[in-house]
Amino acid sequence: MAKVIGKKVLSLVLPVTGGKKINLQDCKGQSVVLYFYPKDDTPGCTKEGQDFTSFYSKIQKLNTKVFGVSKDSINSHEKFKSKYKYKFDLISDEEEKLCKFFDVIKEKNMYGRKFLGIDRSTFIIDEKGFIIKEWRKVKVDGHAQEVLDYLKTL
Repeated sequence: MAKVIGKKVLSLVLPVTGGKKINLQDCKGQSVVLYFYPKDDTPGCTKEGQDFTSFYSKIQKLNTKVFGVSKDSINSHEKFKSKYKYKFDLISDEEEKLCKFFDVIKEKNMYGRKFLGIDRSTFIIDEKGFIIKEWRKVKVDGHAQEVLDYLKTL
């Protein structure tokens, strides 16, 4: 597993919902919660997005943005965000550049079939663009609360 704590976030422009583009290095002055999830509109990923949405106003009050990231297309993200009324943007990383930087692509096994996919993970990027916290192999239940609790300590 690549060490990312203490690294400056990658300078990379990616498409986000709402017809925008983002470079995470441009978020200086605010903290960022960057959570990686496997697939739009699947049960665990939906619940995780709903949990972050329920805490979104509290997270915003801590001068922090939230972005969900997966390999799904921007069109898929738009539908997913709209369907569940997420209050934050989703980043499309179809080429896996951000995923590879954060080392979240892992071999998975489903029904005996092995494939590479996103390992549910969350990272905190500080106001200066440095990665200061990571959660790997995230379990959805209680995770958004844990992230909020951590942000309150900053």
